[in-house]
Amino acid sequence: MYTAQLLPELQLRWEKMQTAIQAAGADALLISTNVNLYYASGRVFMGYIYLPASGAPYFFVKRPVGLNGERVVYIRKPEQIAEYLTEHGIAMPKTLFLETDSVSYNEYIRLTHIFSPEQVLNGTALIRTARTTKTDYELNLIRKSGQQHAALYRRVPSVYQEGMTDLEFSIEIERQARLLGSLGIFRVFGPTMEIFMGSVVSGENADTPSPYDFGLGGEGLDPSLPVGCNGSIIKPGMTVLVDMGGNFTGYMTDMSRTYSRGNIDDLALKAHQTALEIQETVIAAALPGTAAADLYRIGTEIAAKAGLEAYFMGHHQQAGFIGHGVGIEINEAPVIAPRSKDILKPGMVFALEPKFVIPHVGAVGVENTFIVTESGCEKVTPGREDIISLT
Repeated sequence: MYTAQLLPELQLRWEKMQTAIQAAGADALLISTNVNLYYASGRVFMGYIYLPASGAPYFFVKRPVGLNGERVVYIRKPEQIAEYLTEHGIAMPKTLFLETDSVSYNEYIRLTHIFSPEQVLNGTALIRTARTTKTDYELNLIRKSGQQHAALYRRVPSVYQEGMTDLEFSIEIERQARLLGSLGIFRVFGPTMEIFMGSVVSGENADTPSPYDFGLGGEGLDPSLPVGCNGSIIKPGMTVLVDMGGNFTGYMTDMSRTYSRGNIDDLALKAHQTALEIQETVIAAALPGTAAADLYRIGTEIAAKAGLEAYFMGHHQQAGFIGHGVGIEINEAPVIAPRSKDILKPGMVFALEPKFVIPHVGAVGVENTFIVTESGCEKVTPGREDIISLT
């Protein structure tokens, strides 16, 4: 199921979740979604992890065949979990955590019928809270992802060719990402957001509202996925904002850079410099104990002082945040937003993305991923942050 080398790391994760289980007076947590199975076992499989309030978890596996290890039990259906617990003298949980934000209604009803707990609690929130502060092992995976992510952006100008559409440009960037080891999946929490590898938006398309809660929109190629590039030609005077996801290790980094096709107007240049000022000021203030809402206020105040609030985080439609946590999924805590309750702690990882959309020009700005340390923030996605010419 997992290597001996990974066991100490997994034990740290189990202990974090078990501390929360015990604090709630609960008996166990049942895990069934891919991202959380990965977090709790180091791999994705079809099945369940039953984590009691103390002691090692049980791994109930449907697929794939051939997984071995302590407490690995093959089953055909979840009813066999309860049968196994009963046969081995393990008390059925009176209070059980289920991933209530993630499992379907039918699955929820089935699981509650199987275990018949007196109380069901929100296991999704428990696990996402545990995942908010990363272990040293996880942070190193994020650093490795950041290194490859930065390497990708160094290649971006070399794949541009005169007359390209934003789609053609995106395809070439995606190809380079895969060559560098990108896993090609960009995991997002919740049923209302989806994206393919990332977003490349140029010119007026950057000002097209999207239904998704991302920093920027874009028309997309089809109403079934209305975000990102729309096949328009990159023309002189336009910017191209590349916001390609970085998943090279199972842990995400987020990174954006701005490119231009020829000269762009002074308002766009001013906005980009303001974005860099916001990044520098916010990161200087992002110390452990700082409220994420205060960081948001710092960013919006700088944008307003520059007279650019109408263009900040969108123009026709503005995003209500300037940063978000990253990890196994791209939208974890902390969220840097006006009503966020998150307080920065060492081990948190977040992407800061101050961006502006200038009509008739496109998007400008920057995005980097940072690790919160005891003394400040460590940038894990280094690279040029000026507007990079494609010509």
